[in-house]
Amino acid sequence: MPHKTFLFFIWPSLLAMILFIALPIGSVAYQSLFIEHEKILIEAKNCGPFGCTSQVSVDAEAMARLRAEQPAGRFNGLGTYTNPTHLATDEIADIVATSKNFGEIRSRIMNLPFYKALIFTLAYTFIVTPLVIILGFIIAVVVNSVPKLLKGPVIFFSLLPMLVTPLVGSLVLFWMIDSRGIIGAMLQSLFNDPTLSLKASPTLTWLTLFTYGVWHSAPFAFVVFYAGLQTVPKDTLESAMVDGASRWERVRFVTIPYLAPLATFIALMQLMDNFRVFEPIIGFSAAASATSLSYLIYNDLRAAESPLFGSAAATSMLTIIGVIILLLPVLRRNWREFNRKT
Repeated sequence: MPHKTFLFFIWPSLLAMILFIALPIGSVAYQSLFIEHEKILIEAKNCGPFGCTSQVSVDAEAMARLRAEQPAGRFNGLGTYTNPTHLATDEIADIVATSKNFGEIRSRIMNLPFYKALIFTLAYTFIVTPLVIILGFIIAVVVNSVPKLLKGPVIFFSLLPMLVTPLVGSLVLFWMIDSRGIIGAMLQSLFNDPTLSLKASPTLTWLTLFTYGVWHSAPFAFVVFYAGLQTVPKDTLESAMVDGASRWERVRFVTIPYLAPLATFIALMQLMDNFRVFEPIIGFSAAASATSLSYLIYNDLRAAESPLFGSAAATSMLTIIGVIILLLPVLRRNWREFNRKT
């Protein structure tokens, strides 16, 4: 294909990527280098018959002029990335120097806001992603073997979790595990403990969030695998049956290798989605027990006095870097397989 023809076809996509991906990421990276302006305070004296009192307030006019002159804020360089609410480099150095053993170092680092959120984010990503792939594949294989008369209703009910908005779905499950909900009341009755609550324990809260993540995302994996199962060569399956292969052996040696590229695709999508986990934490009101990197961004942007744009931008860039690191092994594996085939 001539270069001009190729550029003619590719330029709309390139323009869209520049406008909607490259420029926003560049602006976020730029904003992360700045922090909020220091407040300009003025002191006013109010005198009355019983004496004078001083009142300190923010000079709104001076702050407005300062923001007009420097709309991005006050330049801070990489200071936001290394401050106590992010990578906390100085704090970690102090922890390593003053701690007596590795266990103490780990526990103290996990109490830092960024690393506490990072631990939950990684745990959610690496637990939910493989479970989604496995459960989605199992559902697809089961549905594929269901009689044609029942396939429609079974597929519909299998897709229900994906049809519900994540925030709404998490709220529904949150109400269900409440002590007055069907799951919460059932557990209290089962264990004969009226004080039992899934919300009270951080461990149980994590397990509930993981369960919800698998429940909500499994239908996506099911749809992809089910579509892939329709393209598995029937001649190969019939040959395996003639050779005496059992159902499990046909799945293991024919179906799974054939659907491996789809599993890679699902893994890529789930890694990106799960690393940005946010809605379940809001829906379950689980911020006391579990916070994610996306929740830190949300928390910075809804700060009481003024949004912390620089802090939110720094966390966003660290999240992007984390997603890239997670995807690199999978992309590298795909690149090797592509080069091997070519």
